Amino acid sequence: MNSTLIEQQMIHHCTTADIRGGGGIETYVASLVNSQISGVSNRTISSLKNLEQRQFKLLHIHDPDMLVDLREECPAVFTLHNHSNYCPSGTKYLADRGKQCDRNMHPLGCAWGHLVDGCGSRRPQNILLNWQNTYNFLDAVKKLSIPVIANSDYVRSQIISSGLSPERVVTLRCGVQSPKGTTEPLSREIHQNQRILFVGRIVPYKGIEWLIKALAKTDQRVHLDIAGDGWGKPSMEKLAQQMGLSDRITWHGWCNSDKLATLYQQCLAVVFPSFWPEPAGLVTLEAYSRYRPVIASAVGGIPEHLQNGVTGILVPPNHISQLAAAINELASNYSLSRLMGIQGEAWFQEEFTIDVHVQRLENIYAKAIADFNS
Repeated sequence: MNSTLIEQQMIHHCTTADIRGGGGIETYVASLVNSQISGVSNRTISSLKNLEQRQFKLLHIHDPDMLVDLREECPAVFTLHNHSNYCPSGTKYLADRGKQCDRNMHPLGCAWGHLVDGCGSRRPQNILLNWQNTYNFLDAVKKLSIPVIANSDYVRSQIISSGLSPERVVTLRCGVQSPKGTTEPLSREIHQNQRILFVGRIVPYKGIEWLIKALAKTDQRVHLDIAGDGWGKPSMEKLAQQMGLSDRITWHGWCNSDKLATLYQQCLAVVFPSFWPEPAGLVTLEAYSRYRPVIASAVGGIPEHLQNGVTGILVPPNHISQLAAAINELASNYSLSRLMGIQGEAWFQEEFTIDVHVQRLENIYAKAIADFNS
């Protein structure tokens, strides 16, 4: 069998090492490549230029820059992973105003957002580059007829408001790998240790300042573990010291998977206090997979991944007293924390494992292939 026929039997993922969005996308693509989807190649394609595209069974594109070279000679789908595809700053968050951005993409509005509202870099060259990247993507995707996959209904609504037909955009929420080894529901002993966990980058829009200020209003036994690093860490350490909370916070820095597994096991709940509208938020799913309830802010795609009062507690962003009250509620109620964790794990098994995700993705692949050949 020659190489062309082998390629025709394969579905290929198309991405590049420097894709906008970072390591989370690379991890996701790697999990798909290594999954048991029938006919999926174990290698990715880094460029569509000068390729005979009709040789492929299907192309699953993850890098928006690659759409420019897609000729629709074979079935293809594109996955939206983040806001940069329809928002030049990539945040949909006006940092200096402390609120989500509700503007549609426009040269004047986006320039104002960068320069005045602090939604992104204020350097003119960066503003221009971000605009060009987003404009080029929207121009390219509107000329194509391929299906577009959004990782939340929130992201779907954003790309539709940017001009894509609703019929072309389907929501497929993320899936994550189940933890290695045995995981168990929250024990009374672990709950009595009174530890809560934050996992993520230490930058302002992730809500660390809000979390630290809320911690000051919780029971003094509650201890916060922070797994992550970022340029905002020095100022947050200073804030904790000024508020007399240094002995109630442990800064773990970047953690490998084994260390993270230990921290998840040691906590009674995971706190996900983002200010910006997270497209999805994988931290919630990782917490559920380990029987831990989640306290999170009601922004972006997060509410689609948290059943308020069932798998965790949603709170308005930057509302210190309500975040503190939610932490106190779970820290003082073992039965509720355990129950929410069990319900979260059951929901995870039903909706968010990588196997469930792959099954639904296979259906999207099959429809794209059928529509292309019809």
